[in-house]
Amino acid sequence: MNHEQKTQSASEPVISTVGLARNFGHTQAVKGISFSVAEGEVFGFLGPNGAGKTTTISMLCTLLAPSVGKATVAGYDIISKRTEVRRSIGLVFQDPTLDEYLTAVQNLRFHAYAYGMSKRVRDERIYELLTLMELWDRRNSSVREYSGGMKRRLEIARGLLHHPHILFLDEPTLGLDPQTRHRIWKYVLDLRRRESLTIFLTTHYMDEAENCDRIAIIDQGEIVALDRPDVLKDSLGGDVVTLRVEDNEAAAAELFARYELSASSETGSVCFKLPHAEEFLPELIRSFSCKILAATVRRPTLDDVFLSLTGHSIRDDRPANNQSLRRYLNTPGMKSQLN
Repeated sequence: MNHEQKTQSASEPVISTVGLARNFGHTQAVKGISFSVAEGEVFGFLGPNGAGKTTTISMLCTLLAPSVGKATVAGYDIISKRTEVRRSIGLVFQDPTLDEYLTAVQNLRFHAYAYGMSKRVRDERIYELLTLMELWDRRNSSVREYSGGMKRRLEIARGLLHHPHILFLDEPTLGLDPQTRHRIWKYVLDLRRRESLTIFLTTHYMDEAENCDRIAIIDQGEIVALDRPDVLKDSLGGDVVTLRVEDNEAAAAELFARYELSASSETGSVCFKLPHAEEFLPELIRSFSCKILAATVRRPTLDDVFLSLTGHSIRDDRPANNQSLRRYLNTPGMKSQLN
């Protein structure tokens, strides 16, 4: 931990927001959200493009000033203690920010220089992180020769170089293939154990969100639910059962009359939710008067949760509502402040 960082008590949240909001002109990108993140937690923001995820992370990392509300990160106010916040965090952007004409080592040395790290500490840390990320053998290769997964691993190494207290990951595996995404998460969770990190990430990948201790589901700038992944899925009322039947209307009526189960109707099938459905299904098949052609049982997913809460799937193709944010981050001199 950096010697300038404020010590957190066991009960004090490492991130705390109250009524945090950000407007871009007449557009409300984030609408007065409040939440806290505990020390050592993997905390996820789950939502589609344009939900307000990147805007929130940019406020917490002091890249954007909130329009309304307040927040503290590592015990420091994000407005009055911007320098202290920046020294306490590592940040991996959604879009690549490496200098591809430099080698991996040169990129990391430049970052270390910005944080005033001594040569001995810098070189030890570069060796440690590049070895962990399986990049040491390619340390002197130009970054433009790296694959997408290698670049992402190098960016994570750069974000951790100065021993941050909190690591922010904005869509850390966006655009990567499933195998590479799995490897990235293996590294991230290993780093959490090694470094005693608090990790705050944004994502729209359901499997990625499952790695989180808690998830805040955000849609159209508002937090619509916040809890552990298993609790969010259990809130839907049990397993999802789908019956393919000859007569949807008759099957739905019998389910309600005999078992008080409300079923939704789809083309050629009815669907309902029930705890411990695998125990109920054999009896249903034996006694059900409507002919069952096929039956499936599955656990609810986070996509089911999102659909139930918002009325649309997280995979809906919505345009990202962060053009104003991108313009702000690309203003002259802004990039030099990010380190």
